[in-house]
Amino acid sequence: MARPIEFDRPKALNQALALFWRKGYQATSLADLLAEMHIGRSSFYAAFSDKRSLYIECLDLFAARTLEMLQRTRADMLPLDALEHFFEHNFIGARGAGRLKGHWGCMVVNTVLEMAGVDDALAARASAHLDDMQRIFQACLQEAGAGPAHAEELAATLMLFNEGIRVSSRRRLPDARHLQTIATTFGLIRSVLP
Repeated sequence: MARPIEFDRPKALNQALALFWRKGYQATSLADLLAEMHIGRSSFYAAFSDKRSLYIECLDLFAARTLEMLQRTRADMLPLDALEHFFEHNFIGARGAGRLKGHWGCMVVNTVLEMAGVDDALAARASAHLDDMQRIFQACLQEAGAGPAHAEELAATLMLFNEGIRVSSRRRLPDARHLQTIATTFGLIRSVLP
């Protein structure tokens, strides 16, 4: 009979997520995970099967939380204000526990960059999460007055901006520089909407 799991699984999952987000999949060793999660090898394998399975769970959780944050903001604000706030919050509001999480980029974008050509299934899973986000961008843009085709085009442009600014954030540029770029981008989007 298997021993029951004797650790706080959600807490360990969050610790693994932060480590993968910061270091990436390949640079994170099993020893790193065990130390960060404060669990033993047998507990790790009993709870998560293997490193790749844990990474998938963390990636999906990160994506779900990101989409939930965007949807919550969307429910409370006008569509373009919600999108702009979402981008701003991810840079200024993403700090916690003394870590500059805003400078870690986006775990989903990081996964596409790291795993394309290495583990195409992981890269495709991350890409599907980005597609989900782009659909929300498109819905917001339609709510803001763009026709379906125009909203699709603007959402694709906004996703390219999203991917670029997430990579740029890893350069640790000043927050003001990113905030100005976000403001300029949304100023341009507002200027082409009715």
